[in-house]
Amino acid sequence: MDFDLTAEQRMIQKTVREFAEEEVAKGALERDRQKKFPKEIFEKLAGLGMMGLPFPEEYGGGGADTISFAIVVEELSRACASTGITYSAHISLGAAPIYLFGTEEQKEKYLVPLCRGETLGAFGLTEPNAGSDAGGTETVAKEDGDDFVITGNKCFITNASYAKFLALTAVTGQRDGRKEISAIIVPTDAEGFRIYDRYEKMGLHASNTAELVLENVRVPQENLLGRRGEGFKQFLSTLDGGRIGIGAMAVGIARAAYERSLQYAKERKQFGSPLVKFQAIQFKLADMAMKIELARNMVYKAAWLKDQGKPFTKEAAMCKLYASEIAMEITTQAVQIHGGYGYMKEYHVERYMRDAKLLEIGEGTSEVQRMVIAREIGC
Repeated sequence: MDFDLTAEQRMIQKTVREFAEEEVAKGALERDRQKKFPKEIFEKLAGLGMMGLPFPEEYGGGGADTISFAIVVEELSRACASTGITYSAHISLGAAPIYLFGTEEQKEKYLVPLCRGETLGAFGLTEPNAGSDAGGTETVAKEDGDDFVITGNKCFITNASYAKFLALTAVTGQRDGRKEISAIIVPTDAEGFRIYDRYEKMGLHASNTAELVLENVRVPQENLLGRRGEGFKQFLSTLDGGRIGIGAMAVGIARAAYERSLQYAKERKQFGSPLVKFQAIQFKLADMAMKIELARNMVYKAAWLKDQGKPFTKEAAMCKLYASEIAMEITTQAVQIHGGYGYMKEYHVERYMRDAKLLEIGEGTSEVQRMVIAREIGC
């Protein structure tokens, strides 16, 4: 058992850490205030070859592994969680389904521009009446000659406003009395396809979250992603990989909160001593450090299992559940350590707390993760 990063992983970590500190962190507070999407950052990440990092070089990717992907997500999220979630969704929700289930023609047409950073990846799953119950999909794709005609709504879709196309789920018929759900690639400039970016969110203000409205959107049946009727199975597999990204995001946010708290506790004096000399604060910081280490190890294990081609559904759910919950706990404690200053935006930790909350909800709520784990252990 070797806990060392490989030379390639260390190089990626060093490159992204320096980039995150120099290019991402310095504008994070202002982007959060202005709700400004970091478009220029992703253009630079494309120049670094990061936008297709875990995909084969033949498709314009970097040929790296899932642990490297987790490292990048952690470093970006430590600097700016909005940037981290944008990158994670691009890779794990936008590009991964096309790589996993697409034909060679679809990979050439859609995966290559994603890997080059020419467009951002997005995935249309959640609907107003189908959140945790994703099997309740109501968007419908009806056959009409050689085409599908799609009608429905999707909500809370990350990156959609900056995606030239995306895969989405739709009901394509009935099978054994149940909905036949398929995945279909749809260009976002298709007639009848409208995107609305009008959500007022608690956090992650610099990320893009959009609503999709499709009214008789026509696409050729060749845009079917994978086998017909296997869309439900495909997005479950997609979410397994996405949960590794959410876990890595949580580690990055928690790490940022911990590092700022440790520094503040060393500088801030009360009752004649730095806060860091008080046992109550020491214990908080010790718990933070321990839980971040545990969470990262869980993320890396799930990523390693995925790279080895081994089952990782349980471990992905565990890492996402644990990391997201300790991120919420650690960011809350960071605000507490900062006291009144923690409530002020310029000290950053209140932003970390707001951003962390989404991680207990997106890509399967904490309750859904416990359902997945229970099923995997035979309950």
